[in-house]
Amino acid sequence: MTEVRFVERLKAKVQKENLWFFILLLLSTEERYGFELRELINERFGFWSGNVTAYRVLYDLERSGMVKAEVKDRRKYYKITELGRQEVREAAAFLKTLMAGQ
Repeated sequence: MTEVRFVERLKAKVQKENLWFFILLLLSTEERYGFELRELINERFGFWSGNVTAYRVLYDLERSGMVKAEVKDRRKYYKITELGRQEVREAAAFLKTLMAGQ
């Protein structure tokens, strides 16, 4: 019988279904372009997102007002807005509460 790793399932769900959180965390320190974000997600958080997935999430974040895009040197750079910063604060507070068992 194959061993079921529930932690691996949890990691996969958190990483894939909450990519917006990882992107906003990275944008909270400086503006970045799409491909750079994908590389940094792997480097800092240890997983790869699909190219299309990362851009789709960026477009959704832009449409919702959490990031703004600006073209510089033929690259589209994204930066977090105050609304995006508020979303990161609320998500981080939720995760801290969850981990504290409240």
